[in-house]
Amino acid sequence: MRDPAERLRDIAEAIAAIERYSSCEKSAFEGDELLQTWFVRHLQIIGEAARTIPQEIRDLGPTIPWSQIAGMRNILVHGYFDIDIDLVWDAATRDVPALKPAIEQMLSSLDLAGE
Repeated sequence: MRDPAERLRDIAEAIAAIERYSSCEKSAFEGDELLQTWFVRHLQIIGEAARTIPQEIRDLGPTIPWSQIAGMRNILVHGYFDIDIDLVWDAATRDVPALKPAIEQMLSSLDLAGE
């Protein structure tokens, strides 16, 4: 089983993957099925990792909307024919960048505690 620091690193890596392509225009995103799938997959990874982080570790990031992140993962995994591409775009271009500093801070805190 992966420990919480590994799960946070999974989130950080998925954020970095999304960032590689999030500078494109929304119209390019809307017309590119591969890019849509890329964003959806990495949002799923973020949600799955967030879902499995223990509450005592989640408490280190009180500003992170953990339940909403896990809820988005559930929609993306189980609602495959009803995925709202506008929601995916907003998550990738607005919510993911806002999540990044909090995840980095949590990782830093856990790394310092582990030394």
